[in-house]
Amino acid sequence: MSSEFVTFAAIGALAQLIDGSLGMAFGVASAAMLLSLGLPPAAVSASVHYAETFTCGASGISHLVAGNVRRKLFFSLMIPGVIGAVLGAYLVSHVPATWMRLALTPYLLGMGVFLLLRAHRNPGHSDEVLAGTRPLGLVAGFADAVAGGGWSALTVTSLVARGNTPRLVIGTTHLAKCVVSASASITFLIHVGASHGVAVLGLILGGALASPFSALFAKVMPARAATLMAAIAVLGLGLSNVVKAFQ
Repeated sequence: MSSEFVTFAAIGALAQLIDGSLGMAFGVASAAMLLSLGLPPAAVSASVHYAETFTCGASGISHLVAGNVRRKLFFSLMIPGVIGAVLGAYLVSHVPATWMRLALTPYLLGMGVFLLLRAHRNPGHSDEVLAGTRPLGLVAGFADAVAGGGWSALTVTSLVARGNTPRLVIGTTHLAKCVVSASASITFLIHVGASHGVAVLGLILGGALASPFSALFAKVMPARAATLMAAIAVLGLGLSNVVKAFQ
């Protein structure tokens, strides 16, 4: 087993533990760490989406069986999310890596601040599909494909803050994310190819091995502390990109 594979598996495991604690951030956390290793943005996003097609698929099906998926909300997010993901994957595949790295730095910094603010949000208890859900899915799908993560951070936080029941939001967005990731993956396969297979397999294995421990980690680690840790990590990587840009 190569040291490179172990590194990617460790990234997948750490990202899964963060995701298990927050209900989100597997994509943005793993993408940020892969970017810090020097992988091109297109390869990072492609690798994360290849892996998430499997991880989110398992999670989404589990939520569907448990009754945590709302059909109307699913389609309101999934259809525009797929459109946004295909457009985002096409863009990141054809823009020079240096330009994308500079463009992603504000996104990483913004996501770090976003996670910091999330700890102060109060959960809602409504089951209505509110206006603006389709544009939210379009923007989240596009941003997720471009940056390699952020779908759940944008959709879950926005919908819960607007009054939707957390378990239904999490279950529905995870199932929609599976379809969105698959659409982005197909686009990346066409334009980028099946490169960086070691990274993909490492993320999948690491995430799978960490999954049984993520629920335990969520019980032990206070939600606010986990949110702050994830926010600091993403902010740190974003600031690191700023420093590198001026070197």
